[in-house]
Amino acid sequence: MIIKEYEESYRDDLIFMILSAKDALGRKPGINEDLLHIKENYFNKGGNFWIAIDDSDRVIGSIGYSIIEGTTEAFIHRLFIKPSLKRQGLGTKLLLKAEEELKLKGITIAKVHLGEPEEQWFESYNFYPKHGYVFCGDRLMMKDI
Repeated sequence: MIIKEYEESYRDDLIFMILSAKDALGRKPGINEDLLHIKENYFNKGGNFWIAIDDSDRVIGSIGYSIIEGTTEAFIHRLFIKPSLKRQGLGTKLLLKAEEELKLKGITIAKVHLGEPEEQWFESYNFYPKHGYVFCGDRLMMKDI
């Protein structure tokens, strides 16, 4: 497995993996608009987006971030793991990758917006506190990095 910056050639496989991850949570699969234009929504705005690739060159995970303009804060976005590979440390590796780059960019606070209802996004509500994130608002968590 490798983690690398997103490349457009992986777009459809990324979308398929995310739809599968949402379906596994019991959610009606739908794609977020930002994922249709990652270059414009992340790279062109000072953010970044990574994908985890398996030995068969398939997307098995993702994470991105966007910087909150005029601050030293950023939002973590789109942390998804292929359902059959969850709870093997891949989510942690992706999160650490994003946090490491944010630190290098002078970002001091990472935030994440959690989905609702909580029952359908229970994995996020459990995952982020294990990595030092604390609630700072309704469905909003943060971490000093």
